[in-house]
Amino acid sequence: MEIRSAKYLISSPKVENCPEPTIPEYAFIGRSNVGKSSLINMLTGQKSLAKTSNTPGKTQLINHFLINNEFYIVDLPGYGFAKVSQSTRAVWEKMIADYLQQRPNLVTVFVLIDSRHAPQPIDLEFLRKLGEWQVPFNVVFTKADKSTQRDAARNARLFIDTMKKEWEFIPQSFMTSSVKTLGRKAILSFIEEMNKGEENS
Repeated sequence: MEIRSAKYLISSPKVENCPEPTIPEYAFIGRSNVGKSSLINMLTGQKSLAKTSNTPGKTQLINHFLINNEFYIVDLPGYGFAKVSQSTRAVWEKMIADYLQQRPNLVTVFVLIDSRHAPQPIDLEFLRKLGEWQVPFNVVFTKADKSTQRDAARNARLFIDTMKKEWEFIPQSFMTSSVKTLGRKAILSFIEEMNKGEENS
């Protein structure tokens, strides 16, 4: 897939404020500081489409980006370690849960996992929630350039093996590096195939 255009559209505090659900959309979410904004910028070929920050919790709303006037990429707030109050965190969690369960044009959620670490309980728990909500998802391992190829592959394999203990079906996964543009072609090709499936459904 060639990205011909990518533009920021809107930031919404609630699912009710999101754009009309007339075209497919793909949501990206992960623990705070997992490299989500960098990945979105890498996929779209724009350095500053999604705002990057070294401060966890920078993304606080449901951010829609219109790609090729054909589909949306959605940047969701991270889960986990953002230094915010319990009340603010509760608002974010409700916003994310409402979006994931109520958005009719959501094709799949790309859940980002830091490839530098062994499986983290917080990531596995989030996948369980998606399972309970019957929300389709795929796994994206990030920051493959931050460790050796062997370590990244080992941690990814450990994560998938841990999933196999609970899940009958293991979704497709992707290894990525925003610095080296690793995984860009694979993810965009996957989205392209999913878009074709949506057209034919």
